[in-house]
Amino acid sequence: MFITAQSQETKTSTDKKWWKEAVVYQIYPRSFKDSDGDGVGDLKGIISKLDYLRSIGIDAVWLNPIYESPNDDNGYDISNYREIMKDFGTMQDFDLLLKGMHERGIKLIMDLVVNHSSDENYWFQESRKSRDNKYRNYYYWWPAEKGTPPYRWSFFDVNSNAWKYDAQTDSYYLHYFSVKQPDLNWNNPEVRNEIYDMMKFWLDKGIDGFRLDAFQFASKDPSFPELPKEIVGKPLEIIKYYGNGSHLHDYLQEMNREVLSKYPNAMTVAEGAGDSPKAAMKFVDPDRKELNIAYHFESVDIGKHLSDFGLVKYKDIFSRYDETFKDKGWLSIFMANHDQPRMVSKFGNDTEKYRELSSKMLTTFVMTMRGTTFYYQGDELGMSNIRFDNIEDYNDVDTRNKHQFLKENNGDLKAFLEGQKQTSRENGRTPIQWNADANAGFTVGKPWLKVNPNYTKVNVETLEKDPNSTLNYFRKLVQLRKNNPVLIYGKYTLLDKENPKVFAFTRELEGKKTLVLLNFSADNATVNTGINLNNSKIISSNYQEMRSNKSILRPYEALIIEIN
Repeated sequence: MFITAQSQETKTSTDKKWWKEAVVYQIYPRSFKDSDGDGVGDLKGIISKLDYLRSIGIDAVWLNPIYESPNDDNGYDISNYREIMKDFGTMQDFDLLLKGMHERGIKLIMDLVVNHSSDENYWFQESRKSRDNKYRNYYYWWPAEKGTPPYRWSFFDVNSNAWKYDAQTDSYYLHYFSVKQPDLNWNNPEVRNEIYDMMKFWLDKGIDGFRLDAFQFASKDPSFPELPKEIVGKPLEIIKYYGNGSHLHDYLQEMNREVLSKYPNAMTVAEGAGDSPKAAMKFVDPDRKELNIAYHFESVDIGKHLSDFGLVKYKDIFSRYDETFKDKGWLSIFMANHDQPRMVSKFGNDTEKYRELSSKMLTTFVMTMRGTTFYYQGDELGMSNIRFDNIEDYNDVDTRNKHQFLKENNGDLKAFLEGQKQTSRENGRTPIQWNADANAGFTVGKPWLKVNPNYTKVNVETLEKDPNSTLNYFRKLVQLRKNNPVLIYGKYTLLDKENPKVFAFTRELEGKKTLVLLNFSADNATVNTGINLNNSKIISSNYQEMRSNKSILRPYEALIIEIN
């Protein structure tokens, strides 16, 4: 039986915690830095760049999966949760990495991928041997004699059933994602205990927390009722139906009791936290004793480009969430990750004329909103979408499967590839551009994914030398955030709500008031804040040439103004 956890005291959103103040930098290890010339980034490569990480001022690293894996989904298919993938190195390399980070004041957050495992995981290999195997109930199996299992849609296998027939035991197993990613049965307490022990293993090593991947799908009704007819064929509706099962929060509260409560300084992040602000709050309400930070997708699930979605609707997303979280709970603020195209290509303007300006403007946004800042590797350089022309250039299982499906069904392959140029998550996975040498200094071998051709201009070595570069602007904004608690804990108020070009808001804390003005367009834009700016002071601008008129913003201009 599950017992809902309660506390005697409700914490407010101004209670100081390190994970609220942190700037978290996400590292996708395959693409960060290769140390041995095999074309794949690795742990030693990250170690070689720890001084760079310290130099940009970040407080923590979220590291995408490095566990042992056959790599069907770039490490999100885990075959052994307590070993390191050979592509990335050894456990000794990991220990050195963790030590090096901590010596530089950088904390390490690891991915916890436990909605599913790899089909090469020992648990699953045993599970499929026989129906009475000890591990059979670690996964979801449907015996063939019961008939065809109720239809379930698979995220990575387009238009296919998430039930895969396995002849060895004449049964079907469930995989919400790739066919090589069978879903773990969280209804089984033995599975939960295995996972809790594994979490303690890593926390005892000294890591500083977890980001829970796809955990919103962990709770499932084992009877698998038929999907409502009105949502069949509608992926977004199906996702809502799949997520937030009846025991999801029971599991999280149990996880907190059994593991997280014993490591009170650990940071925990809930990926895909609900489908509304109210649902997201359940994950991080301090009274419920579950997780720390809600990482919702509504602000990135807007289609191909912000200009198509509309800034007014975009502002409304952040304002709705902030209203729900204004007194308790805590949010993340991000515009990119390993599952998204490049920040500047989706929310800004990656043309030669505006790439740097709009990149700086977007950096200003994520550094001034209320919530923990999550910043994806390479965005500090203003890296942009690579826009592959050929399917052969893609490694991503999602893109390849969709392309194959269209090919088999005489779909429009040209239109699909054109769309992927803007939306594919592979755009965000191209190697980090360290210098203008071959392969951008990422590897001396052949990179696992092509390097963006703009690396000769957009790279760390070149940008380091320019005091006005996107890289040095990022450093400046990180320090500005650290030096101004109002930008972390301050009350958020949206201004000029219906302005289609400008995102304007104030942050207020303990008598200090800061105004943030962001022009999300390539036009001059007028903003009406209703605030007397005569005695105000601009403390940050992404333009080198300052000017006194604070009500007319230049293209992609970003101003942070101290109100007196």
